[in-house]
Amino acid sequence: MSGELEFRPKMLGIVCNWCCYGGADLCGVSRFQYPPFIRLVRVMCSGRVDLLHILRALSDGMDAVFVGGCHINDCHYVTEGNYDAIAMIEVCREILRRIGIRPERVRLEWVSAGEGIRFAAIMNEYAAQVQKLGPLGRADGEGLDAAELARRLEAATRLVPFARLALTGRLRPAVRTEEAYRRFFAGEEFRRLFDELLGDRLAISRVLLALREGPRTAADLARDLGWSASDVARHVRNSTRHGWIRFDAARGCYALAGG
Repeated sequence: MSGELEFRPKMLGIVCNWCCYGGADLCGVSRFQYPPFIRLVRVMCSGRVDLLHILRALSDGMDAVFVGGCHINDCHYVTEGNYDAIAMIEVCREILRRIGIRPERVRLEWVSAGEGIRFAAIMNEYAAQVQKLGPLGRADGEGLDAAELARRLEAATRLVPFARLALTGRLRPAVRTEEAYRRFFAGEEFRRLFDELLGDRLAISRVLLALREGPRTAADLARDLGWSASDVARHVRNSTRHGWIRFDAARGCYALAGG
């Protein structure tokens, strides 16, 4: 049997109590089959799923995370929490993409309490997709050893407080409609705002974590982080200006300011 068929991914599902969990329950009662390696956690609303929950799940060994909620405009709360879930998931996927992890490892779907067969179909399809990707860090386009994967996820986790603030402000459309959210997160304005509000913070965090392992030259940082020389120069310049790192002229390398 091939390694691809033998791989059993670790998958976490975080599902809304009112709809998606009901769909999962109906799926079980109706004996619709889906892979047993998907573990479900029930929350009151998909809008309560935090970026930190997803990053911790990946850091703790999950290969993928599924978030399930009520259909748009069918949320059981006045605040329409599933719009919050859309924004959080899109920001999470962008963070993962920027640290070299396939964004497909996080998925958001809407399932009602009466859609047991839909829940089973989504779980089977997503499980097959994750099996094809392989273990976290080893998919095409990832190629990360365990230490580098841990560093990148730590850099992403350090970004969580700033991402929360951005998500309550400018990093979402002003109008709560499905079309407005689709256009915003597919457009250039989202990427521009992400760069402005979060991109540099994420990059600097990666520089600091790389230097935690020891001094590095600019060439070392470019190789380790997969950046161009100009990107390295910009981010080490910002980090030096803030007093977080220093340049050791005698050795020709950068180090943490306190190191």
